Amino acid sequence: MAILSITTLLPLQPTYRLLSFPVQTKLNNFTLNFGTNLYYNYPVTTYPNRARAAPIFTASSNVDVSTSTTLSVTGWTEFVKNVSGEWDGFGADFTKGGTPIELPESVVPEAYREWEVKVFDWQTQCPTLAQPHEFSLMYKNIKLLPTVGCEADAATRYSIDERNVTNNEQSPVLAFAYQSSGCYVAVWPVADHDSDKLLELEYCLIDPRDKESRVRIIQVIRIEDSKLELQNIKVFVEQWYGPFRNGDQLGGCSIRDSAFAVTQPLKPSQVTGVWQGLNAVATFNNSQTIILQLRDESVRQTVRDERSLVLLPKQLWCSLREEENEETFCEVGWLLDEGRTITSKCIFSSQAELKEIAIASEEVAG
Repeated sequence: MAILSITTLLPLQPTYRLLSFPVQTKLNNFTLNFGTNLYYNYPVTTYPNRARAAPIFTASSNVDVSTSTTLSVTGWTEFVKNVSGEWDGFGADFTKGGTPIELPESVVPEAYREWEVKVFDWQTQCPTLAQPHEFSLMYKNIKLLPTVGCEADAATRYSIDERNVTNNEQSPVLAFAYQSSGCYVAVWPVADHDSDKLLELEYCLIDPRDKESRVRIIQVIRIEDSKLELQNIKVFVEQWYGPFRNGDQLGGCSIRDSAFAVTQPLKPSQVTGVWQGLNAVATFNNSQTIILQLRDESVRQTVRDERSLVLLPKQLWCSLREEENEETFCEVGWLLDEGRTITSKCIFSSQAELKEIAIASEEVAG
């Protein structure tokens, strides 16, 4: 049985964006919007002098993340430059235990089914546009149908999932924390017919060594009786290919990365033990705003054991664990070098309320 991940190309298409006609639904005390979608032209925005990403941990002295409704204009402007653009790459889904999930048979070319080739990776686009003066962000998760080889004329978009972040009560995002480097964490509600609540915790981590390389790890979480349970995991490995063009171009066969779902996962010994590093923190207790800038707070120490780890390819991992005080830590991490990681976590109270979002640069404690 062969295992293969397919590369696709996409022909040029008109630029567009999605508009939503909201249908209200409730999750906790938030009013959220979901709806059907229409299209209209979206202008192309460029940043000709795209600066190298700012240091991952830059304090913002004029922001009180726990109570202030004022965002750091300087920090957001840098974030806009570093997050906006065409991010292309590959995406894959994993079970809560870290096993890659095969693509539906219906999307796999017949030739591969005849050859008994298994396909696990989508080629993806993520056109992203942040507005410097509006504190808003729009991006699309676009999956492309697999094709045999680099058949540009045959490639088709399989799905488009648009996400919008705004700093008001009508925003569909529950919480959003960002760094000037382009890193961010977003907490999204998931429409679900069951009575239980589903959340997506999306962590976007920029490689501090390479501003044009990033990963996005999404933990799908079910909340039942104030308990959080990991359902599955989504991973996107992406490269920056140029200014925002709303997905009308794709790196295609020249893409700098490759399919990864069935490659070797991280070894537990590489990330277990005692780690410490500077944490950039946004506190959402009693916060008056949905969007907060992560700022430096203190050096923290983390003891990481193997029991809760979900080991993933591309030197990635995630975990969900309940602490003795009944707080729940949802964490992801990226091993950059031996003994050096970038991590992010969402901390929930015993009542499943978001308390804190943090991003840390960690090293093995000496």
